[in-house]
Amino acid sequence: MEETLKPTDEEIALAVQAGDKEQFGLLMERYNQKLSRYGRKFLSDKDNIEDIVQDVFISSFQNINNFDVSLKFSSWIYRIAHNAFINGLKKKQRSFIPHFDFDLFLSHHIEEDPAIVERERKEMKKIIEIGLDKLKPKYREAIVLHYLEELSYKEISDILEIPIGTVGIRVMRGREELKKFYEAKNIYYE
Repeated sequence: MEETLKPTDEEIALAVQAGDKEQFGLLMERYNQKLSRYGRKFLSDKDNIEDIVQDVFISSFQNINNFDVSLKFSSWIYRIAHNAFINGLKKKQRSFIPHFDFDLFLSHHIEEDPAIVERERKEMKKIIEIGLDKLKPKYREAIVLHYLEELSYKEISDILEIPIGTVGIRVMRGREELKKFYEAKNIYYE
């Protein structure tokens, strides 16, 4: 029994560029939930987030021929989404992220027992939710992209259009600010 390999995002984008426009639906399926989750870091209105995600898909479909298939599709579409959500945020004139669904923030010792690992992840989510809205938006965004979306510094650099070193500094400063907040509130973590 042969295992069917799924095409990469870049292969699908190449097919769309070659004229197989229906393949774009696969990219929409892959990125709809991810972009919606990302949007919740900027806006709280579900309908508005859904509208912006649809605008992101329309924009990326219309500009798919500008995508360089030798690069990562995820970085490209997140860049489009980033711009769209920032514009949505400016329209709403909000400066905070109301919800943060975080799986992992700091390095933890690997546990053999999955129940222990899951419990620690849930505890870490709660801790992060408490402090995330205390961060400056530029630090918050770097933390969200790196830890929640699990993007590399290079991918974040491409999305935010800042140097990789700046990404590292923002992640580090975001962690430092969270640590200060936790210490002031007597919240401890390892």
